[in-house]
Amino acid sequence: MTSGLTPRRRKAASHTRHSRLDPTLPAGVTPCDTGLLGPLEVRAIAEALGIRPTKVLGQNFVHDAGTVRRIVRAAGIESGDEVVEVGPGLGSLTLALLEAGARVRAVEIDPPLAHALPETIRARMPEAAERFRVVLGDAMNVRSCDDLIPSSQKIMHTPEQSDKFLPSERAGSINENNRSDTEVKREDELWPAPTKLVANLPYNVAVPVILSLLEHLPSLRDVLVMVQAEVADRLAAEPGSRTYGVPSVKAAWYGQAQRVGTIGRSVFWPIPNVDSALVHLQRNAEPRGDHALRLATFEVCDVAFGQRRKTLRAALRRWSGGTEQATELIESAGIDPSVRGETLSIDDFVTLGVCLLDMREKGIIPPRQSTENMQEHRGEHDA
Repeated sequence: MTSGLTPRRRKAASHTRHSRLDPTLPAGVTPCDTGLLGPLEVRAIAEALGIRPTKVLGQNFVHDAGTVRRIVRAAGIESGDEVVEVGPGLGSLTLALLEAGARVRAVEIDPPLAHALPETIRARMPEAAERFRVVLGDAMNVRSCDDLIPSSQKIMHTPEQSDKFLPSERAGSINENNRSDTEVKREDELWPAPTKLVANLPYNVAVPVILSLLEHLPSLRDVLVMVQAEVADRLAAEPGSRTYGVPSVKAAWYGQAQRVGTIGRSVFWPIPNVDSALVHLQRNAEPRGDHALRLATFEVCDVAFGQRRKTLRAALRRWSGGTEQATELIESAGIDPSVRGETLSIDDFVTLGVCLLDMREKGIIPPRQSTENMQEHRGEHDA
């Protein structure tokens, strides 16, 4: 006797019977066959968690499986890759990364989202749960790989924290084989350093987050981020272009940035007022210089772009101590003092940085001011 169901309906019925339902979904809402999040599921999970997307955190959740898989392909994710994700939100991109076989460490600043995400992974892709960790915190505070190891305070997959999402399950079912958090933490410490950054970043923090993680996580070799289209243009801009500026130069210090795709507004909830784009950055095989040279290069870059319409000599005059010092610095770098900062390449700025360090050592240019030290990334928010 046949069931009377079409093959597609038999598959769906089998999925419903045998799949573990996401406990954060209302009754009657089941995960899609792929395990990824669709529009209905994104809204349902957000409602179940009492989450309303906020502009302050730049929350626009992706609800299209094709889009997150496209991001994963653009990032070149393969099985075994070590990935750090910033702002995983409800887990749309996270699930796609895990689907591709990556091991993912996610940094989430919003506590409700960070608490819910591990259970979403276990419910929708249980075979990948051991390849996922989430750290509650601000990505701008990451200073080394050690900050990506969930501590007993940060770890988001403890039974106590999961009980609110799994009322029918108790301690021992969260960490397989009844492993303690200490045992899990020791295992996490053995994870290799991440080599890829993949993220959907809000426009207001995109550039600072990218630059900060590239600085503090030297193991990162590839970056693939989805950002506001305007931010993407600035990151990938070439010297002399209208969008070339501080973000372009500072990103180029680390590697070559390229815009590799456009993302429509309709794949987000809520729908944003701007278009998004994908940017890929591959880190240089060798660093351009040490910490001191990076600071010097970024400093002269900030000053040069602080007054875009002026010549380089005029822009650097007050900061360097006078016209004579500014002229000497620029000419010692082999640059015409009458050009504007937006025409200089990253190599030109690095050369200026080298000359700046030399002239400061000789006492020709005043030391870096403490207030400037506090504003090392000044201009990065201008994206």
